[in-house]
Amino acid sequence: METIESIISWLNSLVWESGIPVEDGNIPYLVIALLGTGIFLTFRLAFVQFRRFTHGVAVATGRYDDPDEPGDVSHFQALTTALSATVGIGNIAGVAIAIHWGGPGALFWMWMTALLGMAVKYSEVTLAQNFRVTETSAGKNWGSVSGGPMYYIERGLGPKWKPLAMFFAGALMITAFMTGNAVQANTITDVVNANFGIAPWITGLVSAAIVGLVILGGISRIGKVTGILAPAMALIYVLGGVSILLAHLDMMIPSFQLIFREAFNPSAGVAGTGAGVFVLTMMWGVRRGLFSNEAGQGSAPIAHAAAKTDEPVSEGVVALLEPFIDTIVICSMTGLVILATGVWDKKHPTTIDLGSQDISYVSPDHRNVFLSADPPAEINIVNGAPVQSAGEAAFAYNHAAVDRFFVDAEQTIPFNGTLVPAEQIARSSDGATVSQLYGDAVELGAPLTSMAFEEGLGNFGLGALGRYIVLISVLLFGVSTSISWSYYGDRCANYLFGEKAILPYKFVFVLMHIVGAVAALDTVWVLGDVALGAVTFPNLIALILLSGTVAKLTKSYFERKPWIENAEVHKRVKEQKRSVR
Repeated sequence: METIESIISWLNSLVWESGIPVEDGNIPYLVIALLGTGIFLTFRLAFVQFRRFTHGVAVATGRYDDPDEPGDVSHFQALTTALSATVGIGNIAGVAIAIHWGGPGALFWMWMTALLGMAVKYSEVTLAQNFRVTETSAGKNWGSVSGGPMYYIERGLGPKWKPLAMFFAGALMITAFMTGNAVQANTITDVVNANFGIAPWITGLVSAAIVGLVILGGISRIGKVTGILAPAMALIYVLGGVSILLAHLDMMIPSFQLIFREAFNPSAGVAGTGAGVFVLTMMWGVRRGLFSNEAGQGSAPIAHAAAKTDEPVSEGVVALLEPFIDTIVICSMTGLVILATGVWDKKHPTTIDLGSQDISYVSPDHRNVFLSADPPAEINIVNGAPVQSAGEAAFAYNHAAVDRFFVDAEQTIPFNGTLVPAEQIARSSDGATVSQLYGDAVELGAPLTSMAFEEGLGNFGLGALGRYIVLISVLLFGVSTSISWSYYGDRCANYLFGEKAILPYKFVFVLMHIVGAVAALDTVWVLGDVALGAVTFPNLIALILLSGTVAKLTKSYFERKPWIENAEVHKRVKEQKRSVR
């Protein structure tokens, strides 16, 4: 197990820590590549994400839809399928994790990733539509078209680039298993267990069954389900968030000031990570921003390639709405609620199971950044407080040190005795052995967001409702994300191995949902991040090399204005349907 963890840690550092050295650390190459590509495409396409935003809204509404054009789903269904994959756990747990590790300033870097990501998303979806292929077999409703980075790498850059296309498809299949599936299942079970005490394996089986029933119906069923789920889940979550922010209007300006101040001169970070380390604050913002809106990752183009259209740009302008909706609107909602309610750096009464996966041991380095450390043989506790020498690893819950321990939930009786990390127990001074103590600790991930909503709506006497809004949103977000990601992975399986591989892939996908439900939280998230980083580089290379194609397609589309003719066709079809009734 230690060997596996060491390999995972090495891969994570290779993807997310290796980079250009600066005073505070390294600026990861992946961060440079993402932001650099976003800046390049923004200028190359003359700020298309801002100039064509309203046209994207118009196309998404369906006013230009022509049902006779090639594809499997409408513009709106393609958007909701992609949004169901992007609007997920990253919007609830990911934002909380970014603030926990990087401080409030991480939210600013999530915004920057989104604004630049709009141009990236536009480019990759336009290319996916332009280079998509028509499937000769329609067996089992798996879809009549296939598209995505593997196709525009091979068909756009030429056959000699096929190995890179194959690498992308293979890596994205792994990403689908982890980031788009196991992480979702893990967070669902974490929240359900925290609220109802239901064993993770039970919740995992139920959610896996739901996912399986939908994905076996192919892209048509996926499009129909996400067309309902995506708007519903966003509405529930946003209404709850807006209510809380209205109740905390006096905290809005201070919260924004905190975000902008900490973005460039970080001093805060619950786990100590953001304390004065600009690079880490930026890295966590970009990292969670990418996980949330997926711009540059190359996943969403696969869903958008299925849209019914013969104009690639018409789907590109729809796609650029995604990072805005996902990060600028929904992630901001989460972040502001967490900051405005003040729960982000609060410790609260917690039951500390000494065998919990949330326990770790940390020690500060020369920058006062708390890093994981090997646990000491014993930790002496006197009157509830750990007695430790300088530099010795401290007992931490969610990576933040616990200051005092108690034997009762009311925290009236301080613990006296010894913690024994290797045995995951504590021996009291009278010789009794316990496996559970109590103390003040910080929350992380979805439970932190849940606490913010509960406290925020508590002003209206609806604290319990706040908790259930997050719970319902996690369930809907997690399940819908897994459903959409299954399609991404099956297109990759189809590209690599042909249609015969699609059904086996779907069964493995459901199995990985169950595995993710019971695996350790940190392990699942880190594996997801590693896979996510691996698929991003080949996609960004293709986007830069094919940017000229995107620019030509864009210029042609807006000069010809084909949507005018489509609007007439759409109007005529509606009138014909009305007359039949």
